[in-house]
Amino acid sequence: MSPDSVTPGSVRSAAEVNEKIRALWMRAGATLSAQERAEYELLVVEWAAAIRGGIIKAA
Repeated sequence: MSPDSVTPGSVRSAAEVNEKIRALWMRAGATLSAQERAEYELLVVEWAAAIRGGIIKAA
């Protein structure tokens, strides 16, 4: 995923973004490449924004 592929202000839930983060780590194994690290950083920022925005769904 390139930095251009994440739309600023996207409306994914924190749970959905968390699943993307988990999937990334599963694909990558124990070490992230430079590209995977960039994707991870974008996802973490998106996840934090979703948490702040109260977009998370109760379990």
